[in-house]
Amino acid sequence: MISRATLSELAPHYTALFCDVWGVIRDGRALIPEAVEALRRYRGEGGKVCLVSNSPRRAPSLLHSLDEMGLPEDATDTVVTSGDAIYAELVARTPGKALRIGPDWDDALYAGLGIEFVPVEEAAFITCTGPDDYWNGKPEDYEAVLRAALERKLDLVCANPDIVVQAGDRLIYCAGAIARYYREMGGRSIVAGKPHRPIYQLAFDALRAIGWSGDAEQVLAIGDGPETDIAGADRAGIDAMFIADGILGAEM
Repeated sequence: MISRATLSELAPHYTALFCDVWGVIRDGRALIPEAVEALRRYRGEGGKVCLVSNSPRRAPSLLHSLDEMGLPEDATDTVVTSGDAIYAELVARTPGKALRIGPDWDDALYAGLGIEFVPVEEAAFITCTGPDDYWNGKPEDYEAVLRAALERKLDLVCANPDIVVQAGDRLIYCAGAIARYYREMGGRSIVAGKPHRPIYQLAFDALRAIGWSGDAEQVLAIGDGPETDIAGADRAGIDAMFIADGILGAEM
């Protein structure tokens, strides 16, 4: 069933939320006060909030970033990320050599792992957290290096399945766009974040770790990505609330 509703109208039907971050509680530059306050009210009425983000960072790193932006402690109970979901895949490939694609501020994802970053000619796989140029990078920028990787049959391990993300009043490309470009070239991309099941299993585990004892029918997913948040909720067997004023804001 599709209907128009606000969180306050839907809240009594659910005991927990899986809430997206970019495009829902922040616009890529700052937190969205109304959205943050809605989560605080929901928790104040006894609900549990798990932020479920396709951020390539692991949960502590994302929480630190949100804290610096001013996210109140009472706005969420727990956090899981695409970085958490893909971590086991990276561990399984270490020690090893990888071609790295992504900005330096994603360093925390690789902390403690025995990965040596090398040129494509020496790599055993590609690890991608997004374009090197966060604000302006495009999948096409990597055509040459991806063709070299394809010739060597390298896997691409993608830490963020999002194609684009909202950043203020514009959209910027994410690691998912590069992974899709590589797949279209004939390469193999490995992803574990939304809409894929591993991140949802982590989210359920995170809720149960803090004492929640509900089931999928009691969870509402909130997100602005049809191909990630909404499709992922459908795969996980949970209801979803679509935020139209996110990455599709201009079209909607």
